[in-house]
Amino acid sequence: MTTPFQLPGRKLRTVEGYEAFVPSPLPPALVWTPRLAAVLSDADRAIGQLAGEGRRLPNPHLLIRPFIRREAVLSSRIEGTQATLGELLAAEAGAGERGPADLREVANYVAALEYGVERLDTLPLSLRLVRELHERLLLQVRGGHATPGEFRRSQNWIGAPGCTLATATYVPPPPAEMMAALAAWEDFLHQTTLPPLVQVALAHYQFEAIHPFLDGNGRVGRLLITLFLVERSILPAPLLYLSAFFEITRSDYYDRLRGVSERGEWNEWLEYFLNGIARQSEDAINRAERINAALGRWRVLVAGTASKAAVQLVDLLAENPFWTIKRAAVRLGVAYSTAQRAVERLEAHSILSKVSKGKRDRVFCAREILDILEEPASLRPG
Repeated sequence: MTTPFQLPGRKLRTVEGYEAFVPSPLPPALVWTPRLAAVLSDADRAIGQLAGEGRRLPNPHLLIRPFIRREAVLSSRIEGTQATLGELLAAEAGAGERGPADLREVANYVAALEYGVERLDTLPLSLRLVRELHERLLLQVRGGHATPGEFRRSQNWIGAPGCTLATATYVPPPPAEMMAALAAWEDFLHQTTLPPLVQVALAHYQFEAIHPFLDGNGRVGRLLITLFLVERSILPAPLLYLSAFFEITRSDYYDRLRGVSERGEWNEWLEYFLNGIARQSEDAINRAERINAALGRWRVLVAGTASKAAVQLVDLLAENPFWTIKRAAVRLGVAYSTAQRAVERLEAHSILSKVSKGKRDRVFCAREILDILEEPASLRPG
């Protein structure tokens, strides 16, 4: 049964006659049950293993790139974008058939996340950084009319298509109360009294409850999870993303968020979120290990009989499984003919295969790497 000190906020009836929800400042008074402690321990263990794996990766900066792009695709898919990871990676390699609108939305997510990670060197997680991320996210895409980089000055709401304030399933705080809630949320980000994984779970709920933008709230909220883990040095690099977990368990995700707002079910939300941390950490470790194993096999295949360029190209397959000869030549800093021989060597060993139809600007793909990245997550229950 919910006790008053656990209540997450209050209902506010506005002069226009609708009811909005105004979340209380974090943190709530949590009930530390044995189950919650066990789920937190499991999440800490799993993300610790992922952090260790990230530090052992021979080329972590290369492997992080496709992981970021996988997150961008899955996070954007939750919002209705249809682009696949293969289409995004192929487009970055100079090929692809997906319409530019969907790809631009996903590419904006990549740009916002990479910008955020770099920006943490000079600016902590803050409302200013949140606005900067939002501006990059909505640049020249759907929602671009929704004042990119600015907190809303009007009321928004959540519900089925075509619903109104009167029929909405959730109405966030009005603008005046929203700014006060955001200020309290920013203060909470800088507290250090709670376990970090619990803190980021609470912060994510609160951000979605405040819903400070006219569009893009879900994507910004998911970006902030990764940036929090990097800022707190929980992870050495952005290797963990929860969008896959949220997409697979989408109905549970929204049910748990509503459970907090409507019934103060903090423990249920925390257990769900922490289970996602654990399962996605295990999934990321599994993918990283399989990619590294493939690269190791391929290095052995081409070493000794191939040029230095061919060995270097093997390593670049962790960055993107799609390559053209021209792009490989530029990336490796070699002549076109040298890059062509390297690609042909990898093709001879069935590492690369041609995926484009034309004879000019041929596109090659390391399908084993792509399959590992695109494979649906298999998440065992927590």
